[in-house]
Amino acid sequence: MVQKVDSIWMDGEFIRWDEAKVHILTHTLHYGLGVFEGIRCYLCHDGRSEVFRLKEHIDRLFDSALIAELEIPFSPEEIMDACKEILRLNGLKEGYIRPLVFIGDGVMGVHPQDNPIRVVIVTWEWGAYLGEEALQQGTRVKTSSYTRHHVNVMMTKAKICGNYVNSVFAKREAVRLGYDEALMLDTDGYVSEATGENIFMVKNGLIKTPPLSSILAGITRDSIITILKDKGLELVEQRFTRDELYTADEVFFTGTAAEVTPVREIDDRAIGAGRPGPITKEIQTTFFRAARGELEQYSRWVSYL
Repeated sequence: MVQKVDSIWMDGEFIRWDEAKVHILTHTLHYGLGVFEGIRCYLCHDGRSEVFRLKEHIDRLFDSALIAELEIPFSPEEIMDACKEILRLNGLKEGYIRPLVFIGDGVMGVHPQDNPIRVVIVTWEWGAYLGEEALQQGTRVKTSSYTRHHVNVMMTKAKICGNYVNSVFAKREAVRLGYDEALMLDTDGYVSEATGENIFMVKNGLIKTPPLSSILAGITRDSIITILKDKGLELVEQRFTRDELYTADEVFFTGTAAEVTPVREIDDRAIGAGRPGPITKEIQTTFFRAARGELEQYSRWVSYL
């Protein structure tokens, strides 16, 4: 359950949580065209709080809105400032931030015409997305019967609300079958991503991750690629199949919500030794140190409150 906080930012104003309401005829509620971001705020080693890669997240929000033909009635700077201020107002030292751009009520039908474009920013406390145990021990994954979007069916480079119906179907199926997460293949049958995470595999010291052909350009993914290169590890962005994953030494997910989560099993096959491997643990440690402001070389990613 999302833990209630005091305030929400809505259309340029800070309002009480219980006052943040929309009409039942809100266009996005019916047709799914809206865009959003997921951002994390971390409590740093020095007691300060920082929003991790805030600018990159808001830039992606505006890129998604451009792709979706939604004109955000605020500047990126106003949205970034509001993200920080809503954390302060709610007294959150750590938390999750959800900016959402949606089409308000007015006309109905698939063409929204001149319905207003509305913006809301909500924040709440949120721990490990796949669970603390998964962060430490690894998660169990099932290949989904659902296929990831084709690039000419949905706009795969935009974080569009309606795109995630595909993820909801896959996640429900995986959990119903007793797994933690779903692995999704692209329309050609190659590994794409999970329901809300990018994926990396390690084999004989070589690290692979799918290219940005049909997947969302994950900001945590980008952070991990930078960390891997800085460590001198060999990385390729290359298509691979699910049976290649079965024989990997290590597999891990990345994402704002999932952070860096090891995968210990896919389709009832143990990955490597069936527990987080050395590269995964090293990358996970470095990522959390960077996110908490401990590493000067990644200070550009940190926006203090």
